[in-house]
Amino acid sequence: MDGKLRQNVKPGIEVDIVLKQDQRTGKTTRGIVKDILTNSPNHPHGIKVRLQDGQVGRVKTIYAGSSG
Repeated sequence: MDGKLRQNVKPGIEVDIVLKQDQRTGKTTRGIVKDILTNSPNHPHGIKVRLQDGQVGRVKTIYAGSSG
């Protein structure tokens, strides 16, 4: 699913995010969404979220079958 649409991102789902320091390389970090930080319905670089471990980044991939 597309990580650029807020409606696709829900707390408790598994996602890959790109951390601020990894934006140049595009390296992703996998985790479970705790909070959604972007208020707008979409964002061209991905919805910004906080993972359960506290890391903050923009959603690149949403894993189907994960539920919230």
